[in-house]
Amino acid sequence: MLNRFLISQLREELASSPAVALLGPRQAGKTTLALQVAKLIPHVYLDLESERDRGKLAQAELYLEGHLDKLVILDEVHRAPGLFPVLRGLIDKARQAGKEAGQYLLLGSASLQVLHQSGETLAGRIAYLELGPLHVLETGADAMPALWLRGGFPSSFKAPSDARSWRWRDNFIRTYLERDIPQFGPRIAAETLRRFWTMLAHHQGGMLNVAHLARNLGVDAKTAQSYVDLLCDLLLVRRLQAWHHNTGKRLVKTPKVYVRDSGLVHALLGIQSQEHLLSHMVLGASWEGYCIESLLACAPTGVSGFFYRTNGGAEIDLLLSWPNGDLWAIEIKRSSHPKVERGFHSACDDLKPTRKWVVYPGEENYPLGHDIQAISLHALCQSLQAQA
Repeated sequence: MLNRFLISQLREELASSPAVALLGPRQAGKTTLALQVAKLIPHVYLDLESERDRGKLAQAELYLEGHLDKLVILDEVHRAPGLFPVLRGLIDKARQAGKEAGQYLLLGSASLQVLHQSGETLAGRIAYLELGPLHVLETGADAMPALWLRGGFPSSFKAPSDARSWRWRDNFIRTYLERDIPQFGPRIAAETLRRFWTMLAHHQGGMLNVAHLARNLGVDAKTAQSYVDLLCDLLLVRRLQAWHHNTGKRLVKTPKVYVRDSGLVHALLGIQSQEHLLSHMVLGASWEGYCIESLLACAPTGVSGFFYRTNGGAEIDLLLSWPNGDLWAIEIKRSSHPKVERGFHSACDDLKPTRKWVVYPGEENYPLGHDIQAISLHALCQSLQAQA
């Protein structure tokens, strides 16, 4: 079993909060992690996609009152939208009896659904954690080429061959489109949404131009925007926001868009092998997205990610904003001998970041001048994790 770095944080939240929501895309490993944490304590597990388990909650308050002394794990909690008012009452009842924490662990595949339900009913009673696919610190540096090609979904990463991994991801995409996505929003033709998702993969790391996507898909801009929103809510697509603080320069404010898992990018584009990837036009953008997701996954709580670009050409691929006001500027290069371009120097002159890095595929860390350090992805992820 792969060790997930989030396990210690999940245990800490369960020790201090009455309810914890563990959010992440399907098949990212939420259930495995939840059962691993609960292994040594009394618990009840309910899979709300099972009719049998949903039937137990027909009289939810009566059933759950009988398990106030246990951790109750509710998987795919969006399937029981009326449950949160019941949980609120039971949490308050347990508090009066002296139990302050560790009552409910809620697993959800979409951020919007859980946040919408809990916004008015569990405020002050719930903590949120996000579990994404595997990252490089969880698999090890030696596995990085396979992790980049196959992506971080455990079943895809651990498949016996690249061909089986690709087949798993293709089936995963089909299942999401035909069975899972209709649970979260209005009915959308699976073929239409697959075409749209594939467009985003071709546009990996590009500026989000909804009007352009809408024209290519043959829908209006409002509909295309709703597709982007849905894929973001399902934690499958990331809108990386532009740095918006006033620097006295004309800034690009349109977000960039990334399909979050590199393995899904490759599956959507039909890339089945390392050789195919290395000769594909998406190579640089795929590497950039893979690095950004890895770094954001390893960054401590409270660190936010942006990109920076001015109309004059100054640019930073990833800008990490720390709670204390520090900025880390990160340039991402798919080159064994990275060179820093003028735009990065100009952007650093604008923002005065405290740390400046160039992430590249090599293993050696060395200075590039002007306080800029070339560093491997694994080493920078370790540096971020050490700050937690």
